[in-house]
Amino acid sequence: RTLPVRGPQAPTLSELMRWYCLNTNTHGCRRIVVSRGRLRRLLWILLTLSAVGLILWQCAELLMNYYSASVSVTVQFQKLPFPAVTICNINPYKYSAMKEYLSELDKETKKALETFYGFSEGKSKVRRSVGDWNSTGSDFFQQIPLLKVEDFRTATELHSGQKRKIEGSVFHKDSSIVNSGDSNDIIGFQLCDANNSSECALYTFSSGVNAIQEWYKLHYMNIMAQIPLETKEKLSYSADDLLLTCFFDGLSCDKRHFTRFHHPLHGNCYTFNSGESGTILSTSTGGSEYGLQVVLYIDEADYNPFLVTSTGAKIIVHDQNEYPFIEDIGTEIETAAATSIGMHFTRSRKLSKPYSDCTETGADIPVENLYNKSYSLQICLHSCFQKAMVESCGCAQYAQPLPAGAEYCNYKKNPNWMYCYYRLHEKFVKEQLGCQQICKDACSFKEWALTTSIAQWPSTVSEDWMLRVLSWDKGQKLNKKLNKTDLASLMVFYKDLNERFISENPANTLVILLSNFGGQLGLWMSCSVVCVIEIVEVFFIDSLSIVLRRQWQRARKWWRGRQGKAPPAGPPGPQGHNNPVCIDEDLPTFTTALRLPLPQDSPLPRTPPPNYSTLRLEAAFTEQLPDTLELGQ
Repeated sequence: RTLPVRGPQAPTLSELMRWYCLNTNTHGCRRIVVSRGRLRRLLWILLTLSAVGLILWQCAELLMNYYSASVSVTVQFQKLPFPAVTICNINPYKYSAMKEYLSELDKETKKALETFYGFSEGKSKVRRSVGDWNSTGSDFFQQIPLLKVEDFRTATELHSGQKRKIEGSVFHKDSSIVNSGDSNDIIGFQLCDANNSSECALYTFSSGVNAIQEWYKLHYMNIMAQIPLETKEKLSYSADDLLLTCFFDGLSCDKRHFTRFHHPLHGNCYTFNSGESGTILSTSTGGSEYGLQVVLYIDEADYNPFLVTSTGAKIIVHDQNEYPFIEDIGTEIETAAATSIGMHFTRSRKLSKPYSDCTETGADIPVENLYNKSYSLQICLHSCFQKAMVESCGCAQYAQPLPAGAEYCNYKKNPNWMYCYYRLHEKFVKEQLGCQQICKDACSFKEWALTTSIAQWPSTVSEDWMLRVLSWDKGQKLNKKLNKTDLASLMVFYKDLNERFISENPANTLVILLSNFGGQLGLWMSCSVVCVIEIVEVFFIDSLSIVLRRQWQRARKWWRGRQGKAPPAGPPGPQGHNNPVCIDEDLPTFTTALRLPLPQDSPLPRTPPPNYSTLRLEAAFTEQLPDTLELGQ
């Protein structure tokens, strides 16, 4: 057109797009406008759209790779800090000291064994009938008795011999056995809602051992929750009871190097190198001779026969700032054996958002840390369950720390807690409680990979003198001869001093990402950053300006029509025309523009004649000078 349009001055969006295609540096858009013929124009449209699609695809791939990380492993040989080693006796409390608190529970358990299997201490193993049951137990044991399930519709109470109808859900705790061929082998117990007796759940076990142990632990935790902490610490093992000998890095050590903490399920546990004194021991040499060597006194004769069925100790290797979850990841140590545990130390570091969904310190997790230790996934899960327990059941579960203002559950104050706990734990296992969705992995953590080997200890030839010496050293406190089944030898050491550091690093930096974007734009569209800015300006800013201007003009026109006023007519401006020669061609240059023919229906332009009046001489002076008169004559 004779009147050029530039950017937002274009009257319509189509004019703006035409102007952009004719003036942009991206050749594909220009060829769409200037190509002659529909086929050629269609091909350029397809090529341009394909190039745009490839650019978007490649840029999306680059953007996704930007949030990926590469893993690097670094191995260093240096002096390593020795980890904390926590040791617990498998039997949490001395059975001789606990009999006073567990007398009723033990009596009920022995009666169950006698009724089920004919087991009787000091008597012949004659199986009693259910009708001979002596109902002298406490009211609570009568409320939650052991049951013999007959056909999953009725069950016989071992306490009273009465049959009861099974209502509610049935949960089989042994998932490997769905149904036993002999219904007499199915043993369990039923828990009901104290507020609604019709809401019940039957928990069955295909093994009588598992059923009796689970039932015993249920009542055991109920009893222990009512005993003060100071009393429980006295009922458990002291450091002098547990530790016979100690060596570290070739030097002798004693109970002063161990820190006691009370675990709800394992009693008094002792941590070597806990760091509470402000000093963390380290080692500069690998091998079993330069690690921790202890001999433990287990005292198998004082074990609770119904609570634990194995003998020995449990240990866990952890960082000084981590909580030792003995019940989850503890390693068991055998008696009458020497257990050697070799360690490899690894530090790991993961990238946080947006590369992974981990947390740095746990401050962004909406769960209170009940353990007062550094954040870990296990701490978060246990704290989350304990919080849900307090909110749903009104009391805290015994095996986990107490939240502020809460107290442990017991049937005297909370008669409904057992049913509530089992229901809540079922939701937790099925990930319906929301804890697994809230809790995240820690970004930084330390790990000690353990390699365990076991040897017979003491040997046959050294058993006699070694037991005599140990009995002499500890004779004043033990007051009896030692037996090798009461002892366990433990060695914890670094196999080598290679520290492995595994870290994640960004696979791409921002500079590389922008460079890759530029390469894709230049490859497919011969475009640069300036072209991108131009596209943003034209397709967003200028297009928006035109749309807003058109809407404003329509609004003004509507308003004037409503007021009954016609828009003022301005002077007619110069009218342009299309030149048929310029269709589907490049813009003409100055020389070719002079040669373009004019339309036939238009008069030829003529140069207007001069205004001769402007050539007329006007008298500059009113009078003629004398010296010009003669010339004029």
